[in-house]
Amino acid sequence: MTDFEKLEQEFKAWQAKVEKANEKYPERKKQFVTGSNAPVDRVYTPLDQKDFDYSSQLGLPGEFPYTRGVQPTMYRGRLWTMRQYAGFGTAEESNTRYKYLLEQGQTGLSVAFDLPTQIGYDSDHPLSEGEVGKVGVAIDSLADMEVLFDGIPLDKVSTSMTINAPAAVLLAMYVAVAEKQGVSAQALSGTIQNDILKEYIARGTYIFPPAPSMRLITNIFEYCSKQVPNWNTISISGYHIREAGATAVQEVAFTIADGIAYVEAAIKAGLDVDEFAPRLSFFFNAHNDLFEEVAKFRAARRVWAHIMRDRFGAKNPKSWMLRFHTQTGGSTLTAQQPDNNIIRVTLQALAAVLGGTQSLHTNSRDEALALPTEQAVRIALRTQQIIAYESGVAETVDPLAGSYYVESLTDRIETEVLQYIKRIDDLGGAVKAIEQGYIQQEIQDSAYAWQMDVENGERVIVGLNKFQVKENPPQGLLRVDPAVGERQKQKLAALKAGRDQKAVDSALASLRNAASSSDNLMPPILEAVRGYATLGEICSVLREEFGEYRPNVMF
Repeated sequence: MTDFEKLEQEFKAWQAKVEKANEKYPERKKQFVTGSNAPVDRVYTPLDQKDFDYSSQLGLPGEFPYTRGVQPTMYRGRLWTMRQYAGFGTAEESNTRYKYLLEQGQTGLSVAFDLPTQIGYDSDHPLSEGEVGKVGVAIDSLADMEVLFDGIPLDKVSTSMTINAPAAVLLAMYVAVAEKQGVSAQALSGTIQNDILKEYIARGTYIFPPAPSMRLITNIFEYCSKQVPNWNTISISGYHIREAGATAVQEVAFTIADGIAYVEAAIKAGLDVDEFAPRLSFFFNAHNDLFEEVAKFRAARRVWAHIMRDRFGAKNPKSWMLRFHTQTGGSTLTAQQPDNNIIRVTLQALAAVLGGTQSLHTNSRDEALALPTEQAVRIALRTQQIIAYESGVAETVDPLAGSYYVESLTDRIETEVLQYIKRIDDLGGAVKAIEQGYIQQEIQDSAYAWQMDVENGERVIVGLNKFQVKENPPQGLLRVDPAVGERQKQKLAALKAGRDQKAVDSALASLRNAASSSDNLMPPILEAVRGYATLGEICSVLREEFGEYRPNVMF
């Protein structure tokens, strides 16, 4: 009798005992599921991993297929970058917040831009009214960017910028600020999100149609590979896909499908895969189901490694590595009993670390109500620091490896992700799947199912649909001064009055000519930025040349 046969007999006998006991003391639920509604067995054993092959499924840390992490020593050598996504009001206010966070031990900056900036409008545009500085910092020109990073040495700090449709413009501004600091573009490190496909899928801050948007992205790939070699040229984002209601499997599948589309577009544009792929990065969400989230990150690395090596023929091992930033789940936070969010964020941050993230943002307790206060941000940062220095989870690499449950979850997520990718391939790829509404519909269906489970009590949200208490209205929330918009308009008027308008007009004309040709758009954008052309002026030229995206309405 083999060991498996013996275990099968023991397991069947044990199951019979449990079922008998269950008649007298029934389990809490008829069916247990993960956060993504996948069934969870009562117990996991070697029987769930009969065909498990260590070398092909796990390997060693820093080795293909990177299930156990992209670095051989992981956090023993270097902790993840601790970022707090921040930005509000004016550049002056945000600069003060960044310096505070750096003083508190944050190791990288993460810039939040306001909605007008995200969709390419200046603060004096009619559509910007009432939105200037509300959900991020207002950046109209290089002058604002200079203030935003005043006193912050850009060769010493890694900066992540959450910007998509106008990503090329903000990157150009960052490079120009570095030049004024005497810092070479070669010395800059950081990331621009630059992921337009997820905007069409889930978030909505798009400007241009898919084709010119993809051109802008591949132009950035090409430019940075030569001029800004340490910059991560895209952060392919599953975060917003998850926030829109996707399951863990859908988050990974749709994000990787978008990644495939970007790689294909770059290759079609004539770039060598190993020239740009090492600077691709990813951005994932972390939710409350600790083990599913850990397994999700591990499966994502394995899937991407095989896609890059086997599908695209990448030769450089760095092209196979899925490096990612994680943010804890904003949609999981509750306005009710907001202190509970500290516990939620701790679990989510722990999942990200156990899953091998390279960078982490922890949400603040009050973010379901308003932009976070300094005190709330400090608690969120301290959460990361306590995990890093006190919990012990950073002392060894991939500590949950070998868990029958975690390995089974990792295998299941990988299998289901590959099924989704095949379906998207059959539809013609991510862009076609988005145009047909397939990805959006899948997310909407998952979001509806989740909401129904919450409303009927099948899924418990502590403080929301169970364990409620009577609460007083929240106090001490951060409010952005409504006068920010007027101040930005005044600064913008003064800028335009004092700049060399002929130089600006010439730079914008050069940009228009480049947009109507096949030239790389980064050099003329950088020229316009250096002359203090505004974000809105640059995007206006591109709007006129490329048109604007109008989504198909879905119900």
